[in-house]
Amino acid sequence: RRGQLSSAAAALGAAAASSLAAVALPPLTPAGAAEAVPGGERLLTGLKNLRYLLKNWNEETTVCNQAGECTRDAQVVRKYLGLRSTKDPLYKIEVVIDKGQRFVDPDDVEAYVEASEGYQSTVSLANSMAYTSLFGEYNPGGGEATVEKYLEESRKQVTEATDYLETVVRLLKLEQ
Repeated sequence: RRGQLSSAAAALGAAAASSLAAVALPPLTPAGAAEAVPGGERLLTGLKNLRYLLKNWNEETTVCNQAGECTRDAQVVRKYLGLRSTKDPLYKIEVVIDKGQRFVDPDDVEAYVEASEGYQSTVSLANSMAYTSLFGEYNPGGGEATVEKYLEESRKQVTEATDYLETVVRLLKLEQ
């Protein structure tokens, strides 16, 4: 009797395994529609915005008053990175990027994870440098040169973050 139960259990286990194999979902690799990846449109809009920021860096990071006096201001950098408002396309985008991994070709997962981690790291550094530049004039030994120094470091990190985000978008096969 024990042998019959063992044989029946083995047969049932094999049948269940083959049924599960038929039901198991393959990795999702859409042909390119941003709508297929939850948050894909936000990724594309955020990437487009970062490219715009980099192309127009000086204009975007300079604020002039009505008297014509201009100063450098890094708040806009933090806005483009999605760190100022819940309405910014890149606000908490790391959640979208993490969930997007299941849409990546299995052969590209390692590159995707590397790009995701690189993006998050460079955004953190860009934010830190932008924030520091906001107080560059007020620190001992600070002044306009200090503001410019930290703003330039922030620009470098935004450039790297944009490169990483481009890799994420490419591996997700989102249309650009």
